[in-house]
Amino acid sequence: MKKEPGKPRVVTTKTVTTMKQTGEKITMLTAYDFLVAKYLDQVGIDIILVGDSLGNVVHGYATTLPVTVDDMIYHAKAVKRAVRNALIVVDMPFMSFQSSTDDAIRNAGRIMKEVGVGAVKLEGGSYIAEIVKHLVKIGIPVMGHLGLTPQAINKFGTYEVRAQTKEEGDELLHDAKVLAEAGVFAIVLEKIPSDLAKRVTKAVRVPTIGIGAGPHCDGQVLVVYDMLGLTEEFKPRFVRRYAELAETMRTPFRGYISDVRTGRFPTGKESYWPWPGQRGPASGKKTGATPPGFGPVARHSI
Repeated sequence: MKKEPGKPRVVTTKTVTTMKQTGEKITMLTAYDFLVAKYLDQVGIDIILVGDSLGNVVHGYATTLPVTVDDMIYHAKAVKRAVRNALIVVDMPFMSFQSSTDDAIRNAGRIMKEVGVGAVKLEGGSYIAEIVKHLVKIGIPVMGHLGLTPQAINKFGTYEVRAQTKEEGDELLHDAKVLAEAGVFAIVLEKIPSDLAKRVTKAVRVPTIGIGAGPHCDGQVLVVYDMLGLTEEFKPRFVRRYAELAETMRTPFRGYISDVRTGRFPTGKESYWPWPGQRGPASGKKTGATPPGFGPVARHSI
């Protein structure tokens, strides 16, 4: 069912599969915290991915490999508290599912039970099909991920475009078909040739969501920090920057530092006085301030 203008839609895995059938493009962005997730949900994003890319952009690791299940649960809980309508999908981090079906069930079960999200995402091809089948069978929806799979960086050694030869392309297409048959509700295609993504999208019944895979996928995903211009050193051709927030943020940071150092912050207007009627030093006027302990509860503090 298509979204009615101005009316929020609660997105489920069923919604996503129906969108492919109706030709409605799927929108997905990452989030790792409450506020970004809140704003994404407010503007009507379809899917919020709590990606293990948080290892790079939040924790500062060189790869996603150090990220743990506990890390994913911690960030996913913050996202979950903010979201009312979008489908939340959480990455299964490196070695949380690859070693055995039992590990996959235990860790995916923790994520679903402790956070209450809509699905998990697993990187890998046909070799994880049995794991996908078991998870889906017990009620855990799974999103697949093919092409450039960052958890396999030590196997490939680079982040170059994947499946550039006919043999590699045929293998990826086969993997997509196997995953679809195993029960994934959607497949992320990362950094593969556009014509291959088009072939895969036509060949499988489940939606494809591209990142660096061209315009023919059923939807698109980006890392939110990349599209906002916060990751200045990372500029792949597939990222469209909708803002340059790194410099936008540095400008007020500089202003704050300058104001504190020169004594321009805080002023009397930005200070509290103990009793109503006390005269503030800046204006000499009575402040009408509320006595300590009787004011409104602060929304946050350091």
